[in-house]
Amino acid sequence: MQDDPQTESLFEAPPIGEQERMVEAILFATAEPITVRELEARMPHGCDAAEALAHLRKRYEGRGVSVVKVGDAWAIRTAPDLGFLMRSETVETRKLSRAAIETLAIIAYHQPVTRAEIEEIRGVSVSRGTIDQLLEMEWIRFGRRRMTPGRPVTFVVTQGFLDHFGLESARDLPGLKELRASGLLENRPPPGAEEAGEEEMEDSAGQPELFEDDG
Repeated sequence: MQDDPQTESLFEAPPIGEQERMVEAILFATAEPITVRELEARMPHGCDAAEALAHLRKRYEGRGVSVVKVGDAWAIRTAPDLGFLMRSETVETRKLSRAAIETLAIIAYHQPVTRAEIEEIRGVSVSRGTIDQLLEMEWIRFGRRRMTPGRPVTFVVTQGFLDHFGLESARDLPGLKELRASGLLENRPPPGAEEAGEEEMEDSAGQPELFEDDG
């Protein structure tokens, strides 16, 4: 006895064009980047979200918005060359001190990295306030503990960090030479930094804005 064709159709995935529309709708309605697994969990049984994303990404090439990969997730974002249209003219209230910028850069380029390793690279101690600020901004998170004595915790950058700076992965970060040329990294700490400690370095009063929010 053959199966009823109508019964089989109930479990047949929609056409790829329809799947593409579903993915498009989900990405537009979701503020945070979403993974392929999360997409398929919302879609009918048998859908191939990865294939639908490939079609959608190609269709949006050259348009005002793009389908971009952020870490292991996907999102619809303003085309990079049109980002200036979205910039807010309001003053950013959250400022990063030089110590925070250096700490963030070290984590981004050396992740996973422990606090002791950050201090070794910077040449000065890292205050708890600096780490807490970056954690609160959700630009870094705790990684796996090292299998060494004391099992120190490591730090890695988050998907939110990648999304904020329009990066697909940490591999897309600018080179160290570019960062040093911009003054965000130094080959060695300034004279007297060891004695002054991080409290003095973290005094950001009167400093200009260091990051601009593209909104």
